[in-house]
Amino acid sequence: MSYQVFARKYRPKTFADVLGQDHVVRTLRNAIAQQRLAHAYLFVGPRGTGKTSTARIFAKALCAKGGPTIDFDPEDELSLEIAEGRCMDVLEIDGASNNGVEQVRELRDNVKYAPTRCRYKIYYIDEVHMLTTGAFNALLKTLEEPPEHVKFIFATTEANKILPTIISRCQRFDLRRIPNAVIAKHLLHIAELEGVNLDEKAAYAIGKGAEGGMRDAQSMLDQLVAFCGEKITEQDVLDVFGFTSGESVAALARHILESDTVSALRAVYEQNEAGKELGRFLGDLIQHFRTLLVQQADPEAAAEDLSPEVAEEVVAQSQMANTEQLLRVVDGLADVDARMRWASNKRLHFELGVIAAVQSLNEVSISDVIEALDSGSAEGLAKPAPRVQVAPPPVRRATEPLKPAPVVREPAPAPAPAPAVARTPEPEPQQPPVAKVAEPEPRAVEQAPPPAVPRVPEPKPVAEVKVQEASPVQEPGELFSEDVFWSKFTGLVQQRRPLAVSWLQAATLLGVTRNTIKVGFPPSESFARDSLMRPAQINFLEGLAQEMTGQAMKFEFVLDANLKAPVFAEIDLGLLNEPAPAPKPVAEAKPEPKVEAKAEPAKAPASAEAAAAPKPPEDFYNDPLIQQAMVKFKAKLVTAE
Repeated sequence: MSYQVFARKYRPKTFADVLGQDHVVRTLRNAIAQQRLAHAYLFVGPRGTGKTSTARIFAKALCAKGGPTIDFDPEDELSLEIAEGRCMDVLEIDGASNNGVEQVRELRDNVKYAPTRCRYKIYYIDEVHMLTTGAFNALLKTLEEPPEHVKFIFATTEANKILPTIISRCQRFDLRRIPNAVIAKHLLHIAELEGVNLDEKAAYAIGKGAEGGMRDAQSMLDQLVAFCGEKITEQDVLDVFGFTSGESVAALARHILESDTVSALRAVYEQNEAGKELGRFLGDLIQHFRTLLVQQADPEAAAEDLSPEVAEEVVAQSQMANTEQLLRVVDGLADVDARMRWASNKRLHFELGVIAAVQSLNEVSISDVIEALDSGSAEGLAKPAPRVQVAPPPVRRATEPLKPAPVVREPAPAPAPAPAVARTPEPEPQQPPVAKVAEPEPRAVEQAPPPAVPRVPEPKPVAEVKVQEASPVQEPGELFSEDVFWSKFTGLVQQRRPLAVSWLQAATLLGVTRNTIKVGFPPSESFARDSLMRPAQINFLEGLAQEMTGQAMKFEFVLDANLKAPVFAEIDLGLLNEPAPAPKPVAEAKPEPKVEAKAEPAKAPASAEAAAAPKPPEDFYNDPLIQQAMVKFKAKLVTAE
């Protein structure tokens, strides 16, 4: 017997031999078992994925003895005739060479004749998309209502070129690309049967070069056996077909992710000098970055077509850049791939693409700017506030000057006859600086008790009151009611991150449970809700709530149709009343203290008549400007005693 290539010798003979198309095989087996057989089938898929083999196996099952049956004998005489293409009732037609209307009319005339040996008469048309529009139209009626003994099976690699009216009359099956791991395992099985020592890495390299086609992989293995003999290594595969190893591609990707431009360019130079096809090398590099993106989304799916060594490298590299950076790199390399197809100097474009990829990883994206605005710039605007609020810094500033002050004053009293100077009128102008430095009373009392005591309270409201306002921020610990908690919480947000408080002003506290703070927004304020739900804002709010309550808290932002839009915006804009005359009454009301000043001379007579002698006329209270000011500011006029 003459030599037979692997692609024909190891063609699938039964449904169990079909690899990587479980969804198609299961549907056809169930259809045969349940006697739910359609009159037309359409197999769609890339080259070498098993379209013709599946069609022949399906025809064997339909025409087997006692059939249709799943468990047919592949070595039966009728099955062998179908496999070899010489059965009179199973006609295989090449759509590329029989694509005219005349051939389809002849087929339509022969359909009415019954089969000779088989139960069904099966017409298998390969590359059916090559038929002309007239041929398709001539086939429509027969395809829709064929005789009971006729079955149509179509196969194509380009389903988009088939008329929709043809597709709608068929049951469509999409055959997928076969995973690299399945191809490598099957190649190892064939090599074992042929007595060839095939390295596992070499099998994966062949599967990767076959791009999901089992027939291509078997043809490549056949060629390698002729080249290498009984032992095939990964380097043999790379040398014969010009492929690049997965490790080399992963190494170049690592150089790009590490921004090592020199090493990346050296890797491109080495592959070019080794005679590798740079177009395929670039395609492998793009595929590697695509694998990194899949690794970030679904780690299990990313490792399906990878060797164990490359899979470990992919896991490490997927953590070196975020999704947006990887997408920018893939977009840039895809543009380079489009230019390289028509360029004479492919290496030049490849190197420029590598340099651009390194630069794109260092660019600042819009999301980075938004995140910086949420965290960095908002805090930058509020930088002065935290410095004043934090209790430790002001206390240290108040205490630090007190330590050098005694050091300076201890040598000063060394000339003991200083009390005489203290009694003279000169110390009076010197005592204000003494009061500023020596705020605590102990040392001030030692030197000048009478003047120091009345001036001590003056600096306290200026410096220490602000420190006391910030102390509740550092010592939350107590349980607050919801209203008190929300008011304090919004106050802290106002101090630490002013940009976020405008969004909180549109919110309403719905409730505080054990670990959750539920906040509602009216539907018109959905933008405020979405702004607060950004990661930078939500982390800040949850950290602030934990600081107040002493336990981990989570925020739940919801849209509630029962809530009304905030009205404070209208009041602030002065839409409820006229803003123009509002400031004038304040200016005209300033003479009112003069009225009070006129009443001051009446302090001497302490009688009831003097106290009951306010002089503001009634016209003053009836003045429209005064009444508008009283209504707007909710004020009440009180006479001075």
